[in-house]
Amino acid sequence: MINDVEISWFAPICDGDDDILGSRNPNYKSTWENTSRIIKTADKLGYTNVLCPSSYQVGQDTLTYVSAMAPLTQQINFLAAIRCGEVHPPMLARTIATLDHILKGRLTINIISSDLPGNKLESSKRYARSREVIEILKQAWTKDEINFRGDFYNINLPSAPVKPFQQNGGPLLYFGGYSPDGVDLCAEHCDVYLMWPDTEDKLKILISNMRAKALIYNRTVQFGLRSHVIVRKTEQEAKDYADKLISNLDFEKGEDIKNRAQDAKSLGVSMQSSLRTRADKDYFVESNLWTGVGLARSGCGAAIVGDPDQVYNKLKRYVDMGIKSFILSGYPHQDECELFAKYVLPRFNNIHFSKKYNRVPKSTPNSPLGNGLRK
Repeated sequence: MINDVEISWFAPICDGDDDILGSRNPNYKSTWENTSRIIKTADKLGYTNVLCPSSYQVGQDTLTYVSAMAPLTQQINFLAAIRCGEVHPPMLARTIATLDHILKGRLTINIISSDLPGNKLESSKRYARSREVIEILKQAWTKDEINFRGDFYNINLPSAPVKPFQQNGGPLLYFGGYSPDGVDLCAEHCDVYLMWPDTEDKLKILISNMRAKALIYNRTVQFGLRSHVIVRKTEQEAKDYADKLISNLDFEKGEDIKNRAQDAKSLGVSMQSSLRTRADKDYFVESNLWTGVGLARSGCGAAIVGDPDQVYNKLKRYVDMGIKSFILSGYPHQDECELFAKYVLPRFNNIHFSKKYNRVPKSTPNSPLGNGLRK
């Protein structure tokens, strides 16, 4: 058994579910009924967090969705994506604090720096805006006043209405990004660095680089991986199902589906496309890592594919390199959620990061962890 890891599932609230990729089966449309059933299943089966993404064109509203799910779940945390700049930061701080109280601390936050719907901003400015939003949120949650002067926001307000349920600095901040500005932002301010699938050698480099960058700020950062998964009784069954997923895919339609997302032109998405170009004819780029899923979706573009032992051992190798949080998904999400829970999940000692990994309240010269997370 692997101890102290966070195994999470995914809420397809951005119309990202199907039985055959590209088919747009209306039975899997992103509706409240469909997605709430998936998350109630994940909660019952023992997953400890669920990523609720953000997308204007095809999605349900993230924070509204999480709020409605709060009384329908018992144990599972919610990783709510917030698009920095979309809501005035003091109001966002109040919204998150309110949601944190509703969930009694079962809230984590995924920081998004993508363009706002209908607007374009260069990458460095988007990350600069995100940095200001995060700093305002932290002031709101931990200080008596918000007193901030920046390029995007100039704010002086009392912070009394926005104190979260989690009194150790507010919800943990998860972050995914590959540009130098994004890596620097995560190293300075965020708690969990989320990566998309890549070869094991490349993931080791990303982890090493982030650790070095975080040390500059006297911090440590935990690591997470967002990946699809296909697990079946045998390796051949899993590979056959992967082939079936893309068996009816019109590649032009697949491109259209991918390009709907706000982040479709991001560096991370281009890296996922590059990963697929290095794969073999069956879209495997290394043992048990299949890139075919990226033919019909933006964002995370690969899946861990294999029998229960192979999937477990792949995840174990990731854990050995320092990854302790996994956000998984599959097609269709309800079925794959149940299959992974049946074949693999019992082999993990699953934890809630927001309760197990607490921030160090104050940096001291003798503290090797600085302002990061306790080990």
